[in-house]
Amino acid sequence: MTAANNQIVEFETALLSQAPDYGVKLSAAVVQQLSVYYQLINTWNPRLHLVAPCSPQEFAQRHILESLILLEHLPQDASLADIGSGAGLPIIPCLIARADLSAVLFESSQRKAVFLREALKVVGRSESAQILAERFEAVDPPAAKFITSRALDRFTDMLPRLVEWALRPTTLLLFAGNEIEKTLEALQLKPARILLPNSEKRFLLVVKLKSKT
Repeated sequence: MTAANNQIVEFETALLSQAPDYGVKLSAAVVQQLSVYYQLINTWNPRLHLVAPCSPQEFAQRHILESLILLEHLPQDASLADIGSGAGLPIIPCLIARADLSAVLFESSQRKAVFLREALKVVGRSESAQILAERFEAVDPPAAKFITSRALDRFTDMLPRLVEWALRPTTLLLFAGNEIEKTLEALQLKPARILLPNSEKRFLLVVKLKSKT
């Protein structure tokens, strides 16, 4: 068995063995597509630095299963806007797992936007998503019921702009730590904080933005 095949086996084994810790159920078809996505990231990563180098087990846990934590917060046919999509996390794993979801992915890097288009094509989700190679604040917000972000550059600085930009009502689903929580509180927002499994300092922050009066 080649090294690449070993990586795939380790990745899929980690996905299936650790999924219960994250409250996630994965069909064989979803695991296969997540594996295709993982292989594509490995192929593009040396050129684009999409994610920090890590083991197959860590990728399955830290990147895929943590992304899929979102699913329990998303109702049927939910529409999302993802800000700073980068490697496609958390949105592409969610689109793979739930064909009913639709998303607009904002990624200002043209090269990473090319990767995102290719990834969506390869996993068969091109029709579920739109890629905007723009900074989010440069365009009008889409009519999405949920806004997600996991790797936005200068997250703390950009968060007030994101909150102001978002349509109401909507729900922010942010992967972040204590600094982002403090920034939200300074904006007089009260996030629900969900500790991510196998982590001490990483959270999913859930913020409901009410209609402006």
